[in-house]
Amino acid sequence: MLTNKIDFALIISVRNANPNGDPLNGNRPRINYDGYGEISDVCLKRKIRNRLMDMGLPVFVQSEDNSVDGYKSLKERADSVPELKEYSKKKDVANYAKKACQQWIDVRSFGQVFAFKAESKGEGVSVGIRGPVSIQSAFSVEPVNITSLQITKSVNSEPGEKKSSDTMGMKHRIDYGLYTTFGSINCQLAEKTDFSNEDAEYIKEALRTLFVNDSSSARPEGSMEVVKLIWWKHNSKQGQYSSAKVHRLVNITPLKPDAKSIDDYDIRIDSLEGLEAEIYDGV
Repeated sequence: MLTNKIDFALIISVRNANPNGDPLNGNRPRINYDGYGEISDVCLKRKIRNRLMDMGLPVFVQSEDNSVDGYKSLKERADSVPELKEYSKKKDVANYAKKACQQWIDVRSFGQVFAFKAESKGEGVSVGIRGPVSIQSAFSVEPVNITSLQITKSVNSEPGEKKSSDTMGMKHRIDYGLYTTFGSINCQLAEKTDFSNEDAEYIKEALRTLFVNDSSSARPEGSMEVVKLIWWKHNSKQGQYSSAKVHRLVNITPLKPDAKSIDDYDIRIDSLEGLEAEIYDGV
């Protein structure tokens, strides 16, 4: 079992990329009302899950374009485990949750809601699991500048089209931004999901290598980088300090008004008595 509370912080550099498009705003990079860039916690968890899958670990919530087991829905994946199907029939919520946590690392890390309709009378399932790993949305240190480009298509999609360049679209990117996100791993919830010290090491490595195998047209290779991962391991299950106090140890100050690279920031990690910070550079 996990024996020590853990807090962590992640510093992310974004250059000429769209770190997390907003579907309600034409897929422009997410920003808040003050103009600060945002990467949602859901987006970050998706990337963590992808890295865990790259490590060969079983993951329950797989994206359609990155599925490794051939199942096309969460229900199919859950029903592929005979014990879960049996517990579902018996309405055995406790054992259903326990087996799901044993089966998939993301379930015992982040938790999961299993809510599937019944195929026949009495076979539906509704199980909620709270996970010990929590992560916040990432926000930029300063307001970000968004550049939008109009793009055209240079080939016809269908036979008989006369002008291939008639189809136009937009592409958006962040010129440069430095983002921070914070998270914690709770020992009390870890006991309920059987989350272990070994699982915590997998989460740590997933965070450190977050953007490996994550390139796309919106995020070209090298455009997003984990600058630093700061990992605090407390000396007890409860922890010596609150997570909020620990997270405030990360202080980032721009060295110039228009920062364009990581070198334009001063990054300082303060300390608290009795709490040592492990600092890792990203890949």
